[in-house]
Amino acid sequence: MRVMLLLVTGTLLLAGCGGDPQTGPLTPHWDRDACERCRMVLSDRTYSAQIRYLPEGKKRTRTLWFDDIGCATLWLAEQPWRDDPSVEIWVTEKDSGEWIDARSAHYVVGKITPMAYGLGASSEPANGSLDFEQAKEHIRVVEKRFNIRDAHLLQQARERAAAAAPSIMTESN
Repeated sequence: MRVMLLLVTGTLLLAGCGGDPQTGPLTPHWDRDACERCRMVLSDRTYSAQIRYLPEGKKRTRTLWFDDIGCATLWLAEQPWRDDPSVEIWVTEKDSGEWIDARSAHYVVGKITPMAYGLGASSEPANGSLDFEQAKEHIRVVEKRFNIRDAHLLQQARERAAAAAPSIMTESN
């Protein structure tokens, strides 16, 4: 009887020390963990995402945090292992904040999200909702619009600096 009790206790102790289960979503340290892509702190519990993958040559998975599904999908698109089926992508459900599988989620357009990609994830389909592939295309379109706007603003800043340069030179003489 004592041997059986010791075996059960030992098994329970080892199970308790197992730590990270190596699959499934984790809970971030809200207001402390930062988005892997934009470095903004995760604070919105209804539009965050995470990617879990197994780094090459490693035995334990790694989880990265994102403040918006847009940041997650754009970051993932740049990784050589982006199409690996073992990669897990999790997104918070827009109403409950629960983690759901991003690939099977339904995305509602028009939400105010941390990085303005405007997608809220839901486990249930809604009228006009997007599937994951359509959501990724929506994100690419929004990102292209951001890049065009940013390039335009950068050009305007350069033009203002160039226009101001002669007056600065005149004032210093």
